[in-house]
Amino acid sequence: MIGKLKGLVDSFGDDHALIDCGGVCYEVFCSSGTLQALPRVGEAAVVFVETIVREDFIKLYGFASEAEKSWFLLLTSVQGVGARVALAILSVLTPSELSSAVALQDKAMIGRANGVGPKLALRVVTELKGKVPAIGAIDAGTLGLQTALGEGVASGNVADAVSALTNLGYSSAQASSAVARVVAKEGDETPTEKLIRLGLRELSA
Repeated sequence: MIGKLKGLVDSFGDDHALIDCGGVCYEVFCSSGTLQALPRVGEAAVVFVETIVREDFIKLYGFASEAEKSWFLLLTSVQGVGARVALAILSVLTPSELSSAVALQDKAMIGRANGVGPKLALRVVTELKGKVPAIGAIDAGTLGLQTALGEGVASGNVADAVSALTNLGYSSAQASSAVARVVAKEGDETPTEKLIRLGLRELSA
């Protein structure tokens, strides 16, 4: 099976890229994030690949990072999430944001992807509860949040605080990291308002 491609970018499509490896062009289906991360046509690229073999086709799915590939494999392990839906989720959420969404059990974040309804979004966060890629693939802030809360699932006040901070313009990773630091000091029983106030203090430090 093909696990990685090193070659020149030949061309782009709406949902794929052609990678020229020694004169052989491989069609690799990618998330929009990976397509944007690839260099321009004619330049060298490295793409992490997952090969999927079915009775009627063989397809290559490409990723800009091992973290994204790890999340693709996790997402496709969920009932009802095929490769197309997994790429749709990865097109709207980075690996760090996905880690936050699962840690916070935030189905609304998952539901932002095309083709993901409320029931499927709930199934994703429920089935992936406590499951994350290898530590090297997790954003440090998200890992801190999961460590602080033990089970990797935030209580309501913590989730509300992270949501409030993201609504103020901070990224999910920044908000999770700040709230994690507060929880580590104050405990997860800290009221939402205090978590927000101290989280803002951490963000401005």
